[in-house]
Amino acid sequence: MSDPIAKPVPGVDIPPRPGQRTGTRFQRVLRTISLRQVTGAPRRAAGPGEVIFAAGFFGLSLILLLLLPFQTDWLPRTKAFVQPRFWPAVATLTMLVFSAGYLLRALAAHPSGGAWQEIKGCLRPLEFAAWFLAYVQLVPWAGYLLATALFTCALSWRLGYRSLRWIGLATLFALGTVLVFRSLLGVNIPSGAIYELLPPGGFRSFLMTRF
Repeated sequence: MSDPIAKPVPGVDIPPRPGQRTGTRFQRVLRTISLRQVTGAPRRAAGPGEVIFAAGFFGLSLILLLLLPFQTDWLPRTKAFVQPRFWPAVATLTMLVFSAGYLLRALAAHPSGGAWQEIKGCLRPLEFAAWFLAYVQLVPWAGYLLATALFTCALSWRLGYRSLRWIGLATLFALGTVLVFRSLLGVNIPSGAIYELLPPGGFRSFLMTRF
């Protein structure tokens, strides 16, 4: 009994046309079939923020590589591994290669939309950086203890921990931070201008030197 005739596979069992160059079909397969189609995995989705981030990281890597000859030296009669330019060049080239791959991967993915949500996610670290800058500006006026307590309580409120329990824990954390860094380690932090409002004496000096 003869074996049944197998069904032809489209694109594979079609014989080459007369005059068709060798490798044409292989090039077409490379262009049309991706690894995800072979493995059956769904195509990855990427938002516009990811593409912008990948492009920015690639541009930063390229700028660092172009500035490398102006920021580092190559010493004569010195081994390559100890050259001042060698390891920065390795690092920037690695950044460039991986950022280029990341950019291509983001460009090949499906656009997922939600640009505003991505922009909000990118701006959120800037918000907390602004909180910290405000805290730094407040220390010379309110003093280390009061400014740290206001900063930790404000962050607790901003993150959603708004009950008296969490506000109290944030205040205790601020007090512990001040005691460790200012009182025990003696970190040189300018005393607050608010202490000048206290009457002269030992208590004002104690607050200015310890808190």
